[in-house]
Amino acid sequence: MEFGFSIPPRGPMATPENIATLAQQGEAMGFGIIAVTDHIIFPKDIQSMYPGSSTGQYYAAGDGQGEYLEALALLSFLAGITSSVKLLTAVMVIPNRPPILTAKTLATIDVLSKGRIIVGCGVGWMREEYDVLGSPPFEKRGAVANEYIRAFRELWTQDSPTFDGTYSRFANIVFSPKPVQKPYPPIWTGGESPAALRRAGQLADGWYPFTDNAHVPLGTPGQFAEVAAKVKRHAREAGRDPDSMALAYSANWYNDQEAERLPDGTRRPLTGTPAQIADDIKRYAEVGVRHMMLSMVVRRPGVTVQQSLERMERFATKVMPLL
Repeated sequence: MEFGFSIPPRGPMATPENIATLAQQGEAMGFGIIAVTDHIIFPKDIQSMYPGSSTGQYYAAGDGQGEYLEALALLSFLAGITSSVKLLTAVMVIPNRPPILTAKTLATIDVLSKGRIIVGCGVGWMREEYDVLGSPPFEKRGAVANEYIRAFRELWTQDSPTFDGTYSRFANIVFSPKPVQKPYPPIWTGGESPAALRRAGQLADGWYPFTDNAHVPLGTPGQFAEVAAKVKRHAREAGRDPDSMALAYSANWYNDQEAERLPDGTRRPLTGTPAQIADDIKRYAEVGVRHMMLSMVVRRPGVTVQQSLERMERFATKVMPLL
């Protein structure tokens, strides 16, 4: 199992010094992935339904609204201050950036990091962000994402890339340098809707869902396995090997200080003692999870970088050895 954590994109921890401290010490502790989340702009009035809330309201809409480090620029910074940890976009909203420029930026980061980028991508949920950026129509975001993924692969693998799609077209160009990773950097897609599950099975190298989606619960190994089976079915139907797909998991509720309870009274996985958490991780491994992102950097008001480092250290010294 490979473990990772997210770098805060905003707030008091999102300074060059704090980001460098978290990234470098996390790498030294044995974490294998550093993730960055993605928003480019925050409209002041957000009416779009947020999937992570049972009410549909975006919980952080009034908290530091408008502040967000750009994801690909942040990944470039991380590439320069680390040496071995993988760098994950978790997840990049594909339609909100031009495909050729995005493919070039990602290839550049892969070259500068010596082959460490993982392209986690999805279609997003915020219509207002699409509108202000002048992105393709929000209603077409799934089709746009599918097309851009195919365009990325064409640009990254072909000596004379050519593409004739609805939302992206190019020919008679040189695209260089190519990514270091061959044939191209791994592409993980997120999403839990039927269309997102098809996208993952038909096009992606891995599935990285939003595991605290209020409408598609994935908070237990059994729930995850049930939905992952649909992704694998789509892969088989597309003539792909479902066992070659990476399965990743993100637990924003990780708690090594106390056991939390689910509505049915059972203990919530990945909360409790180190031994309980290690046993939970083994259960996720049994259903195919190979990459697990944990909420090591806590962004609540008043939580310091040192407290987050202590949390990471406890996991590295008390949980990892049990695995």
